[in-house]
Amino acid sequence: MNGADTAWIIVATALVLFMTLPGLALFYGGLVRARNVLSVFMQTYAIACLMSVLWLVFGYTIAFGNEGGATSPWGGLSKMALSGVTTESLSGTLPEILFFAFQMTFAIITPALIVGAYVERIGFGFVLLFSGLWMLLCYAPVVHWIWGGGMMADGGIFGEIGVRDFAGGIVVHETAGIAALVIAVMLGARKHRTTPPHAPWMVMIGAAMLWVGWFGFNGGSQLAADGGAAMALTVTHISAATASLTWALWERIKYGKASLVGLVTGTIAGLASITPASGFVGPIEALIIGAIAGVLCQEAVNVVRNGLKIDDTLDVFAVHGVGGIFGTIMIAVFGEGTWLAQLGALAVVGIFTFVVTVVLVKLVGLVTPLRVDEESEVNGLDLSAHGERAYDIAS
Repeated sequence: MNGADTAWIIVATALVLFMTLPGLALFYGGLVRARNVLSVFMQTYAIACLMSVLWLVFGYTIAFGNEGGATSPWGGLSKMALSGVTTESLSGTLPEILFFAFQMTFAIITPALIVGAYVERIGFGFVLLFSGLWMLLCYAPVVHWIWGGGMMADGGIFGEIGVRDFAGGIVVHETAGIAALVIAVMLGARKHRTTPPHAPWMVMIGAAMLWVGWFGFNGGSQLAADGGAAMALTVTHISAATASLTWALWERIKYGKASLVGLVTGTIAGLASITPASGFVGPIEALIIGAIAGVLCQEAVNVVRNGLKIDDTLDVFAVHGVGGIFGTIMIAVFGEGTWLAQLGALAVVGIFTFVVTVVLVKLVGLVTPLRVDEESEVNGLDLSAHGERAYDIAS
């Protein structure tokens, strides 16, 4: 065990949890109508709680169990409920229990990202049941394939050099983005689709928390306190800053004004795009990735909203999905991974995520309603689903 590595990953674990609670909750909460803000908080918080328990019992062993080797589609059940893991167990230079906790925060935020696609019109029971099953049956197997020594790692189906995904461009952002798009299509549009965000200031605070927390997300994925972690942190910051500026500039060129919500959405686009590449590129490459991401993801928003007419409420696919896919491809562009592995993994994981998500939506819909009734949607989920109000005024 290395004490410095352990200390840094303890901090990184807290930072990644901070991304979801409260960062993502505030970012999403500010973008919806005032009468739905508590429902967004409720969904995000409850997902964090449920994923923690499921990751302990089943998720970790599916992702990082050591049964079957590189040919196995999952890790088996040898580490179910952390069986055999003690304070003396090691994962590299870290206590394995710390590695478990760090990876648990990723398992929390990935299904929580999907929340942005279906807010303001979905049943709370559906959110919990779908999120739990999706994390176990979609997210955890993909983790095993790429990070757990599975079939897409070095020596796997793509040859000696496997897929390069440093902190989750495929594992987190592609899976969440595609699942979000699928649910948005199957769920249908909101009744009040043109309603503007009720609290842009809340969106900015949430985005700022996500930015800070992302240092743990990407810097922590080095799993060591060394120069690699410092570089990952630095390129993360550069990409986020650059994408924020290019998003705002592109808004200014197109619409004559740059908005606060647009500026901070650009931040998230830059963060998502640099995530897979953050362990493989330097500051100049990060500048390029961020500069493109601010425009690319904004145009993806326009395509999904106005071209395809899909109500992905908070643009999860356009920002996270497109950003993660773009960053994964840029690894090959900069020569740090093979085109076969990068594109092949994107295709395989994309198809797998699509199929699993469609099946789960259908199956869970047989158990609990996918969508709330029209009256509940119009009146807001805060009161109809949870019996609470965030504000006294109607909006």
